[in-house]
Amino acid sequence: MDLKNQPVPEGSHLLEVDDLKMYFHTQDGVVKAVDGVSYNLDRGETLGVVGESGSGKSVTAMTIMGLIDMPPGKIEGGDVRYRGLSLFEMTEKQMQDIRGNDIAMVFQDPMTSLNPVYTIGRQLGEGLRLHRGYSKEQATKRAIELLDMVGIPNPEQRVKDYPHQFSGGMRQRVMIAMALACDPDILIADEPTTALDVTIQAQIIELMQEMQEKNGNAIIMITHDLGVVADVADKIMVMYAGRPVEFGTADEIFYNPVHPYTWGLVRSIPEALVDEKKPLTPIKGNPPSLVNVPKGCSFSPRCPYATDRCRNERPDTYTTETGHYSRCHYSMDPEFVAKNAPTNSRRRAEENGAADAVAGKGGEA
Repeated sequence: MDLKNQPVPEGSHLLEVDDLKMYFHTQDGVVKAVDGVSYNLDRGETLGVVGESGSGKSVTAMTIMGLIDMPPGKIEGGDVRYRGLSLFEMTEKQMQDIRGNDIAMVFQDPMTSLNPVYTIGRQLGEGLRLHRGYSKEQATKRAIELLDMVGIPNPEQRVKDYPHQFSGGMRQRVMIAMALACDPDILIADEPTTALDVTIQAQIIELMQEMQEKNGNAIIMITHDLGVVADVADKIMVMYAGRPVEFGTADEIFYNPVHPYTWGLVRSIPEALVDEKKPLTPIKGNPPSLVNVPKGCSFSPRCPYATDRCRNERPDTYTTETGHYSRCHYSMDPEFVAKNAPTNSRRRAEENGAADAVAGKGGEA
């Protein structure tokens, strides 16, 4: 099933996520891990998905990839369409053809995602042999090319090594090489820079941008750090408690954020160039249990601006003419936004994210 060479139907997008709901049925109750996620993505675009741990970012990606065990997971609503075709209506064999070939994913932890008993070359070649019909020799040759492409020194030798013989940054590069091996239409990068120093973060993001420019693929960048997506994302979706609470272009999110949770994420970024000793401004409290989500706005228990209406009435989605939307009762009130929104959001993010090093402010690894 080769969909990559088929045109996207007129009126459709490369990827369409429509009101997706993924719940987990447990002994403690129903966990609403993903509760109404919608967005579109076209070739060459980068979507940043931002939010705290437990907000539903990774579960959304795993659902798109068809990697959620069902049960306990269950798709309670919505659809995911790739090139106009519903992924939920496909057989497991059809999904296997798409997974890794058309839609690929860089998983969070490369050490646990790589098999410790197989060489890097064997693991890089597996997808090529499965999707492209490569022989062992062809797969090894391509694996060496991929390692060289992602900047692994001496790839002819390293292709024979095992994961434990690579550093964290090198393993992450291997994961990116593995995801890019079959030139996928869509690359989902789940926390690709977590636990890496800022210079390695910058190199990995720069590598992904270079591959995107070369191949024209779309990227979904999942992260908890607004700084990581400050200079790379075209669109940003901010998630909280399984739902998108704000969605817009990168300029809209950084220059005109309208949801208090987005404001909290921006304010929690250190202002390094303003005052190194200035304390962080954290978002007080903890994310809610997804089994017992608050009655009204899910962010209301932590929101400093919450009113009785927020605590008792679930906010609708308020959308501007440009498609910038927010789920907050007061996000369309210009006086409320002007009075409370943080300033210099992009500057603050770029000063503290990997974008700095990409721009040349970081040193060499």
